[in-house]
Amino acid sequence: MNARALASHFRTVDALMAASAEEITDTPGMGPILAETIVETLAEDRTRELIARLRAHGLNMEEEGPAPGTEGPLAGKTLVITGTLPEMSREAATERVEEAGGKVTSSVSKKTDYLLAGADPGSKLAKAEKLGTEVIDEARLRELLTGAQPS
Repeated sequence: MNARALASHFRTVDALMAASAEEITDTPGMGPILAETIVETLAEDRTRELIARLRAHGLNMEEEGPAPGTEGPLAGKTLVITGTLPEMSREAATERVEEAGGKVTSSVSKKTDYLLAGADPGSKLAKAEKLGTEVIDEARLRELLTGAQPS
């Protein structure tokens, strides 16, 4: 999930390697400690050498297609998934949200637009309610994926 978020946010490994810890923290799901660790790791000679070798072998280190959140019925929206969904796996729900232009993060914050809650949602539900985040079920997600306007 973190790698996908970084790839979506920075789009290229070069942009990520040039980013500061503060810029990495702007990526959904990234905290300051993880951001600092990423910066330190990418600054190491052995990491840079590995990236150079991977490039030399033809590995593409650029995210292709439109940037997430720019196209689709959930463009610009951020969701968190919690609990067990009745019909979709979390992975399938994440894929559908991203195909619709949205982003899925692992924790609820003031930037979260929707909490997709299934059975046994846990503490994420309480946090979403405290922050005033709209809580939706799988049926409502399916509506949003078709372009139905938010309620």
